[in-house]
Amino acid sequence: MPQPYVPRQGPPSVRTNPLSRSSPASQAPSMELELRHLRAIRTIAEAGSLTRAATRLGLAQPALSAQLKRIEKALGGPLFERGRHGVRATALGELVLERTRIVLPAVNELQREAHRFARTPHEPERLRLGGTHGPLLGALVDRLADAVPGATVTTRASWSERELAGLLAEGRLDFALAGTCGSAAPPDAAQLVWREFAVDPVFVMLPDRHPLAASAEVPLAALAGEDWACVPGDGCFADCFTAACARAGFAPRRMYETDTASCVHLVQVGRAVGLCRATFPSTPGVATRPLAGTPLVWRHVLGWHPAAQAPDTAATVLAEARGAHAGAAARSDSYAHWLAAHDEPAAP
Repeated sequence: MPQPYVPRQGPPSVRTNPLSRSSPASQAPSMELELRHLRAIRTIAEAGSLTRAATRLGLAQPALSAQLKRIEKALGGPLFERGRHGVRATALGELVLERTRIVLPAVNELQREAHRFARTPHEPERLRLGGTHGPLLGALVDRLADAVPGATVTTRASWSERELAGLLAEGRLDFALAGTCGSAAPPDAAQLVWREFAVDPVFVMLPDRHPLAASAEVPLAALAGEDWACVPGDGCFADCFTAACARAGFAPRRMYETDTASCVHLVQVGRAVGLCRATFPSTPGVATRPLAGTPLVWRHVLGWHPAAQAPDTAATVLAEARGAHAGAAARSDSYAHWLAAHDEPAAP
């Protein structure tokens, strides 16, 4: 008698848990890239072969192959193409190698600088100075060569005081020389430390044959008919100058905005007059004279980031900045005459 047909039952169905280990949402995060991985990638590219690279790294070839697979998984794709004659970097591999050639030397330099700094914690090995164009920056470098004999001093000049403040804030400069006119605040005053180290009257540069060059002081109003040479900048001085001219009853005529050397040349040949700091060095063909009544003053300031500088280093650089200014003032005959005629220095 035939048996009744019973449907054959398969294995029980398996329901997938969306939060199970096989779900992408629950997978462990990718391996984090480390410096040793970058060194392995660089060595493979230089050797052109996993076998030769493994020998250089002191690893077994299978271990290096497994490590490379983990690195490639972490970076999202293959870094090398394998062929009969070895390995060659893919487009992704070239990108990683390009960054590796930047990162590894930078880390090595960081380690060397840290070791040097740890050996001499109170004697900075490098001082990075910034400043607007002028002789005080060079004079400060000269003085720091004696005050901090073990330090390498580098400089960066800029017309932009905002740029200098930004470089201080980013840690790309250690100190910056800047200036403001009157009581204006230096740039980024809330984040940085700025210390005033001198205040000067603003002088005028005249051709030495100019009729006003024979005067002890020059009224600003007497220059109403002159063309002017000036340097670029993003500080307050242009506005302060325009306001001073307005108080004297005129608006400045043509302005030649150019570098310091070209400004001096334009004055020498009689094309223009220009404003300068009282410490401006003696220059053939140029007469520097005070402006009567001191309508403009210049405050010299030194800036640094408070978290980046030890107090003793900042105190040393500030003292040498004062010394550099005093030396420049002593070398200026016209400034010496002005100081002799005034009981107190210029006030902001």
